[in-house]
Amino acid sequence: MTQVAQLLKDKPARLITLSSQASVLEAIRLMAEHNIGALPVVDEDRLVGMLSERDYARKVVLQGKSSTDTAVHEIMTRQVTSVGPESTLDACMQLMTDGHFRHLPVLTGGRLVGMLSIGDLVRAVIAAQQEQIAHLESYIRS
Repeated sequence: MTQVAQLLKDKPARLITLSSQASVLEAIRLMAEHNIGALPVVDEDRLVGMLSERDYARKVVLQGKSSTDTAVHEIMTRQVTSVGPESTLDACMQLMTDGHFRHLPVLTGGRLVGMLSIGDLVRAVIAAQQEQIAHLESYIRS
């Protein structure tokens, strides 16, 4: 069974994060610049929350707040589900499905070491299925 650590090896090591004191406008610009839908919020090397496009839409746009005058800590999700590198991809998919979120921080010793998206997990599952199909086809032919 594939573990998170294996999946993180194939991802760029650089993590895009921001401070809880940053403005929401800074966060949205950062997400747009890197074409990502959520950012881990990190203060003093500790994960303190997540900020997603969903948070922005529901807690800024719909409430008529200003992106410039609102700090990330005012709208971020504070109750963040995370996993460790030893977690399985199946367990991650179950957490994301049950929790209705698409981004999952990976922590080691309380420190953020990676991020998984639902897209990362889907790609890994498809690759594993393709490999299994190839093995079965090879077995059938022999």
